[in-house]
Amino acid sequence: MLGCAVMGMVGTSAVRLRMIPAGIGPGKGSVGVTGLHEQADEGRRPGRPAATVVTSCHSNSTGGKVSAMPVLERTGAIRFRRHEQRRIALVGLIAASVLFGCASAGSDGATATRGSSVETRTSNPPPTSATEGTDNWRSTEIVDGDTLYVSGPLGELEVRIIGVNTPESGECFSEEATDALRNLVAGNDLALVVDRSDIDQYGRALRYVETTGGVDVGAELVANGFAIARRYPPDDARAGTYAELQREAQREGRGLWAPDACGASDLDGVEIVIDVTADAPGDDGENLNGEWVQFTNAGADAVDLDGWEVADESASHRYTFTDLRLEPGAEVTLCSGCGPDNETARYWCVSGSAVWNNSGDTVFLRDGNGNIVASLSYGDSG
Repeated sequence: MLGCAVMGMVGTSAVRLRMIPAGIGPGKGSVGVTGLHEQADEGRRPGRPAATVVTSCHSNSTGGKVSAMPVLERTGAIRFRRHEQRRIALVGLIAASVLFGCASAGSDGATATRGSSVETRTSNPPPTSATEGTDNWRSTEIVDGDTLYVSGPLGELEVRIIGVNTPESGECFSEEATDALRNLVAGNDLALVVDRSDIDQYGRALRYVETTGGVDVGAELVANGFAIARRYPPDDARAGTYAELQREAQREGRGLWAPDACGASDLDGVEIVIDVTADAPGDDGENLNGEWVQFTNAGADAVDLDGWEVADESASHRYTFTDLRLEPGAEVTLCSGCGPDNETARYWCVSGSAVWNNSGDTVFLRDGNGNIVASLSYGDSG
């Protein structure tokens, strides 16, 4: 009798990162390590002191004022807990997938899941043995910059390319990313390479895509600024390579990292420093104001943030600033929960679950045209 078991593991991470935004000086796009990620600094001005005060987004029960909770910046390890609701959802998804696999298995143990076990090559040994296939796949439809349909020896598959994330439909550079993928795969025989996982929750095959000429399609998208490198554990065999390619694309201002990638911009001299507290005390979903992102104007001139957007790596979390001018040295804290907006704190007021992944994510700050003004990756995404 076939027995099935599911094990979950919570990872930890501990770094504090600050990102100097794209488009400012020779080090644009580089990440500076300044101690621990986990605390957001308050009262920090250009020439930032070593020990700074942190602000929280918690409102009191009477007036809803933002209360100050002083914490000194320090060194050492801070644990990142995954969002409880996301962890529960993930465990449930894995359990459902395993049960489905068990129910679908025949006497020889082969599964009948769509898109499963069709590769001849792997980046890491797959969790189950792979059925013999060939590399003769051809693209039949491009969905967007990181998803395509292919047809081959075992029929048609919808493939989500591992390790990359491209702008969503309707966002700046989404059309360019889609065209780039189309140009890379058009007319080429393709190899689909599995890492660890087989399919995602949408039934898409999770694969690296290569041409039979040896071109790694995901790597090309990242290297030319059409995609963002994103680590998707446990499918992360090429994550280090992709991250290095992204750093180079940022330094060179390629693709979506160009200061004017999404239209004309006047960002000369603009320097926004990002700090993020991703792991709220307790249950993140029940303590939304325990996580926040802080933006500091480290430049010499005031910056009008009206119409600027904050985004994470997902397709759904987007916040737009309104009626906000950030003077030199001033800060604004964007809290995930609800509260009264003011000049130093804004409230996203999301519902259900927190915004920022504890294990790793990227904070993007975009101007009104969609150009990336500053970004900060941390944890698994760093």
